[in-house]
Amino acid sequence: MTDAVGSIDMPDAQDEAPESRKKTRKGGKRGKKGPLKRLALFYRQVIAELRKVVWPTRSQLTTYTTVVIVFVVIMIALVTVIDYGFNQAVKYVFG
Repeated sequence: MTDAVGSIDMPDAQDEAPESRKKTRKGGKRGKKGPLKRLALFYRQVIAELRKVVWPTRSQLTTYTTVVIVFVVIMIALVTVIDYGFNQAVKYVFG
C-alpha cells in the first residue's frame, strides 16, 4: 500500500543520496593549527568580544548594585519569616 510520500518498501528518491555526494571532514581548519595557535586565537576572540560589551556607567552600576542588595535583603527577610512560621507550627503540632 502506498501513500503520497511512498511506501515502506520503496523509499522516496530524495531519501537516496549517492555516495559521491557525501563529504567527509578530516580536521577542518582546527586540525591544521597547533595547540598554541588555537589558544592564541581563542584569547584574541575573547578580547574582541569584550570590546563589544557595553559597560555600565558608575551611576548605573551603583543603581544595579543597590537594587540587587535590597532584593537579597528582602528575600532573606521573607525566608526568615517563613522559617520562623514553620518552626512555630511544628512546635505547636508536635509539642
